Amino acid sequence: MVKFFQHTFKYEYNWDCVTLAFWLRYPNPFASHVESVDVIDRYVDPNTGILRTTRLILKRGVLPKWGRTLIRNPEACIIEESMIDPESKTMITLTKNINHARAMQVEEWQTYRVDPNNHEFTQVKTEAKIISNFGWGLKDRVELFGIKKFADNTMKSRKGMSHVLEMIREKRGRGFFTSV
Repeated sequence: MVKFFQHTFKYEYNWDCVTLAFWLRYPNPFASHVESVDVIDRYVDPNTGILRTTRLILKRGVLPKWGRTLIRNPEACIIEESMIDPESKTMITLTKNINHARAMQVEEWQTYRVDPNNHEFTQVKTEAKIISNFGWGLKDRVELFGIKKFADNTMKSRKGMSHVLEMIREKRGRGFFTSV
């Protein structure tokens, strides 16, 4: 059975600042597993004004002891697609691994928008789907491992974003990023 994860979180920063932090979030002390981030494609759709970006992210994964015999190389290539609509102040991202997908496919959608209750804050809705195509009784075990790891990593990701947001706040106080 496919495992799902859903969570909504609020950053006490405005949308412009949070979307800037999204692009600056690596490196940070909570993402030491991220090896590299490369922009593959980026353009503004001339019809809609939406900024579309595709990035390739290389991460070093952690495998449970029982998984090390199945997967020798724990590095994962992640494709990240994002769409930013500056008019509606909405950013939508989709990330998914492009290797090890037979063992475990992780698809994550995030929506960043102005918090409807406080326009100075940003609401982030995260949804994820964890799917394993393993048979022999491993499917549930792999998916349960994946959902637990995803939930743990969501906490680290928030801490990393908060770290970057705080750095932006400090630099803004020194005259940098004056428009955010």
